[in-house]
Parts: sequence; C-alpha cells; structure tokens
Amino acid sequence: MDNIIEITDFLATELDVYARLSEVQLLNREFPEKGLFIAESPKVIERALDAGYEPVSCLMEKRHIDGEGKEILDRIKGVPVFCAEFDVLTQLTGFKLTRGMLCAMKRKPLPDIRELCKNKKRIVVLDKVMNPTNVGAIIRSAAALGMDAVILTPGCSDPLYRRAARVSMGTVFQIEWTFSGDNCLDEIKALGFKTVAMALKDNSLSVNDPVLINENKLAVIMGTEGDGLSEQTITECDFTVKIPMYHGVDSLNVAAASAVAFYQLGNKQNEN
Repeated sequence: MDNIIEITDFLATELDVYARLSEVQLLNREFPEKGLFIAESPKVIERALDAGYEPVSCLMEKRHIDGEGKEILDRIKGVPVFCAEFDVLTQLTGFKLTRGMLCAMKRKPLPDIRELCKNKKRIVVLDKVMNPTNVGAIIRSAAALGMDAVILTPGCSDPLYRRAARVSMGTVFQIEWTFSGDNCLDEIKALGFKTVAMALKDNSLSVNDPVLINENKLAVIMGTEGDGLSEQTITECDFTVKIPMYHGVDSLNVAAASAVAFYQLGNKQNEN
C-alpha cells in the first residue's frame, strides 16, 4: 500500500500529534475548526469512522498491517499510515499504545442544546465530571441503557480525549453529546425536561419510583467525583433521587451510580 510509511525520523513533525502534543493542544480552543483527537484501538477507530469522523493519519505496529488493523486500512486508503516495530515505537516520547493502532481524526462542530434535545425523552447532564475514565464509562452506560443524549457542563473532561473514548469502547461516537454553557439547567427546563438530581439526600425519591419512570421527558443530573452536585443545583432540580444502599455502604462511584440510574430511568422505547 502506497500510504504505508515506515518511521525513520522520530522528530518528524507528522508524529507530533501522537508523541508531543497534549490533548488540550489537539483540542485547539483558539481555532476549534482545526481541532483533532486521537482514536485508540481498532474498535474505537472503526466506530469513529462509522460516525463519519475524518481520519488525518494513523500510527501502528507493523504486525497489525495484515492483522487487526487490516480492515481499518482498507477503509482509509490514501491516509498516511506511519508504522514501525513495537520496540521502535516505544522510543517515541510519551508514546503508549493499546491494541497496536492510533488514528488522528478531525473533530466535528458540536450541536447546541436545543438541536441535541430535539425529539429526545431521556438525557444525561454531567456536572463538572473531570475524570476522563468516568466520563467514558458514563457515556458507555448511557448508550447501552436507554439514554438518548449527554450534555456536559464546563469543567467536564472531553469525551474525545483518548482515554475517555477508549474506556467508552467508542460509544462516544454512537450517542449524541455536546457541551453546555453555565445555564444548562435553565435551558433544558425550557425544553420541557423534568430534572433529576442524583444526590445522597434523605428527603429524596428512590431511583425506581414510578413518578420518575412515568415522566415524559427526564434529565438525569450526575455530579462531580467526591463532592457530587452543589446544593444550589440540587435545589433547582425538580426531583432529588437516591440509590438505596446496603451493608453500610454510603455511596457509589459516579460511573457505577450512572449505570443503576440509567437502567431504571432510561428510555424503554430504545429497547430492541
């Protein structure tokens, strides 16, 4: 294949995207239309391609050219593919690899909240969830368990950060999501959603309360790791919901709690 390029110069500028640029630099807040992200592993790359993301280049171990990466390479003919043996790749500064393949891709413009929520019944709002592993895990649960879209407030980790996308198993490309401004709750309430604060409060509904399940449009609000939702956010929500705990356990990790909440409150019309 003419687009396969063996690495001979570790300082080549074409490799900066993989080895020397941070994820914040790739995001390119000053010129978002030039923003990139790194998809890691054939499964994640495949789902990004299925969702219409445009590849810029790939970096992979030589042995995967005719192995796990072959189907991907057949789909991106003409895109530069940099390759080398594994022990050579490890000499790249900051280089780590999962399942032998990385792909740099162009970002897409994000929808606004009104556009995202059109015809949706169940949405998730992540409030300052900063850990990319949690963001990826929550999005995977949202996609799997009947939620229709995800909104992230300022301060959340980007779902397209390499670790978040990998932990999500590529479901960041299968469920719609966007970032909000500071007035997220006001915007979604104006669109007819009842808001559900997931919080450890005694004066709350159980997550399986029929009142919640029977609501036409619900927005489930999940708080940051450790501190959870602010008192102001809880007060502004229509419902406060608590997951029952046993054996003296006081709380769940936000990603685990999201799976329980989405299973109970997800859009049952999404079931096959």
